[in-house]
Amino acid sequence: MKTLVVYSSLTGNTKMVAQAIAEELDADIKSVAENPSADGYDLVAAGFWVDKGSADDQSLKYLPTLKNAKVALFATLGADPKSEHAAKCLEKAAGLLDGSNQIVGRFICQGKIDPNLIERMNKMFAGKTGNPHAPSKERDERHKKASTHPDAQDLADAKAAFARIKEALAARG
Repeated sequence: MKTLVVYSSLTGNTKMVAQAIAEELDADIKSVAENPSADGYDLVAAGFWVDKGSADDQSLKYLPTLKNAKVALFATLGADPKSEHAAKCLEKAAGLLDGSNQIVGRFICQGKIDPNLIERMNKMFAGKTGNPHAPSKERDERHKKASTHPDAQDLADAKAAFARIKEALAARG
């Protein structure tokens, strides 16, 4: 099965996951910045980092260009990957795909947050209690937890998820 792994990464999180997936699938790997064609591939694993509840700007431009492909989405985000927010982020990204595509899988894991973004958010929301982005002890704890991801377990989970996707596609013929 000829596979393309294409990704966008700001802090290296999504690139790490992309590399793990590419290794598992013996796939070609490209950055979305290269605007790679999906022609001739049996599967496209398209990865992005979550920005403002959706795919990052480069991925927002790239995902709609995919046509007639089997696509498995993957992403990294600073929030809990089991949260409703994470599910909505994947759903928004899926909505960017052309209707000619077939979504064959999804995977999301936590990743460290860009320190510059944390600093900007701290300034922007300082003194705005009640806002989930306002500086707080709880928010600092979430950022600290995120800073250790993606970890070895996240990468193993990504490999396992994409191995299952590949097996399911092979079983369909």
